[in-house]
Amino acid sequence: MKRQRQEVIQKAIRSGTVKNQQELVQLLSREGFKVSQTTVSRDLRELGLARARDAGGELGYRLKDAEGADDRELVRRAPLALLSTVATGNLVVVKTSPGNAQGLAWAIDAAAMKGVAGTVAGDDTILVVCSAGTDSSKIGKKLMQYALDKR
Repeated sequence: MKRQRQEVIQKAIRSGTVKNQQELVQLLSREGFKVSQTTVSRDLRELGLARARDAGGELGYRLKDAEGADDRELVRRAPLALLSTVATGNLVVVKTSPGNAQGLAWAIDAAAMKGVAGTVAGDDTILVVCSAGTDSSKIGKKLMQYALDKR
């Protein structure tokens, strides 16, 4: 339940609508999570999130980087596992070395890249599902930049 709650928190913060912990408590309540402000505070600390001002000077919770959450695992795993990407429609087919697709897919999801709705992984292949209106070839190129350590 903690992971699901923290995913809801990250999604809300990505949307840019969260300004304080009380709003998060209310949002989580609407989503079926009964939590206190203390729990939300602990979740925010574990996720490495803090309040910051946006370009307009408005105070609110922000993710670590412009892309979303944390790309450390993607930076670490992509050069070792990612072999190629092929964009097709709203999908990017990612080929990895055998046995590495699931770990890399998790890292892609954790990076919360703008335009990536999610991933599905097998043994050596990942389907990256792009959000509506996203150019999948740009996502494929961006992933290759991580693999080539040129991001």
